[in-house]
Amino acid sequence: MSAKPSRAKPVLNIVWRTIVSALAGVCIYASYEPLGWWWAALLGIALLITSLYQTSWRLGAFLGFCHAMVLYVLLLPWIGEFVGIGPYLALCVFLSLFSLALGAVAPALLRLRGGGLAFAMVYMLVEFVRSHIPFGGFAWVRLAWGQIDGPLALLAPLGGPALVSAAAAVLGACIWQGVRAVVAKPRRFQMLGGVAAVLLLLSAWPLIRPERAADLGTVTVAAVQGNVPRLGLDFNAQRMAVLENHAHATEGIDQPIDVAIWPENSADVDPFADPRASKLIQDATDHVQAPVLVGAVTSDEVGARNQVVAFDAQGNPGEYHNKKYLQPFGEWMPWRDFFRFFSEKVDLAGDFKAGDGDGVIHVDAALLGRNIAIGIATCYEVAFDAAGRDAVKAGAQVLATPTNNATFGFSDMTYQQLAMSRMRALELDRAVVVPATSGVSAIVQPDGSVVQQSRIFEQAVLIDQLPLRNTLTPAVHIGRGIELGLAMIGAICLCIPWLARSRNRR
Repeated sequence: MSAKPSRAKPVLNIVWRTIVSALAGVCIYASYEPLGWWWAALLGIALLITSLYQTSWRLGAFLGFCHAMVLYVLLLPWIGEFVGIGPYLALCVFLSLFSLALGAVAPALLRLRGGGLAFAMVYMLVEFVRSHIPFGGFAWVRLAWGQIDGPLALLAPLGGPALVSAAAAVLGACIWQGVRAVVAKPRRFQMLGGVAAVLLLLSAWPLIRPERAADLGTVTVAAVQGNVPRLGLDFNAQRMAVLENHAHATEGIDQPIDVAIWPENSADVDPFADPRASKLIQDATDHVQAPVLVGAVTSDEVGARNQVVAFDAQGNPGEYHNKKYLQPFGEWMPWRDFFRFFSEKVDLAGDFKAGDGDGVIHVDAALLGRNIAIGIATCYEVAFDAAGRDAVKAGAQVLATPTNNATFGFSDMTYQQLAMSRMRALELDRAVVVPATSGVSAIVQPDGSVVQQSRIFEQAVLIDQLPLRNTLTPAVHIGRGIELGLAMIGAICLCIPWLARSRNRR
């Protein structure tokens, strides 16, 4: 009498693969700020490939989803601070759906020679699609953002975040291939040697850092963090108090400056409609005798605007930037009537209208005595490549990322966003000023280093001299092409298993 086949092995196979894929998500999460363990992302990619190797496409799809779900649940809880746990988990599920295709195709790709590299390219395709669709995409979860403190960040000036993400994915695949070569075939060290060569090159990182570009002078900038009266949503009911905080903090500046930059929503009361708000800004400019860039909520014939407007040293409004890349389900609500069937919280989302333009605001620097160009990427915009690139193409000599993160409390959101500002500084060869309503505010040099930083929920003013530059890095010219090229290669790799199957059938 023959023995019945054991069901334990298939179950154990699923269990260990699920655990490894989830651990891969934990590792990639650890690469992001505030932990910032950049090397953990490479390990995470290697572990993800390990879980997908030699399995079925159905199980692969499940593992890809499981991996992504663990990553986003750990990375994005700050979203729940605003919209609640239900919509936060729904977003995590939606983002994880993109990884179904990655997991489904991976087992077939990994059976081929060079399958690890093909997997990395499909990973880039998934990142590209997720960062662009739907509703403008969600570029917050790119692999590159976790590499700001690692050597791969040096690739940012060459090809932007897309090239950094691709390098991390490829190196993770090489680590998997090298370990597999040692474990499965001890006499084959080719891939291991390749990985060792890459790691040796990365270890020489301090020796190969590019030289600093020549500066066009310096500008003395103040990043004003006025703080908010209370945590959470309550601060919206105290808009005037927020404005007063920023005005009073500016009036505490006791040294000459060229320009002061306030955060996003520092004037939630429209200064063009409220005389008291206008007077507070006037008093601030009178004190510093310099232009002040104010994040204001305004309206025009199109509708509500999330605006950064420059007030000159006499308190007169000048050039402005209307936020172009608005956060869906936050600053605007797609398909509002449809989603209202599922939750009344959709009406918490705003109804802001997107702006246009290149994001550059020109001001007369008080001490320099000449006009300078400041590129603005307001809060969420910093995650989008075009925001910074368009600004520097239009002549921005220094960048600013005014942000409002008071709603997100003590979460990791502000640290994740600061990492993006640092990557933009390195990518675009510009100093970046990060004024936040409640922290973390920071001053970032063009090499991505943070020279000053505030704490969360304190009133602070950061003042420093920053270099003015007009260089255009290769990423500005060809970064978009590199991103599209990587996505196209990924699309080709995605089709390889089906092409191979058709060939075998013929």
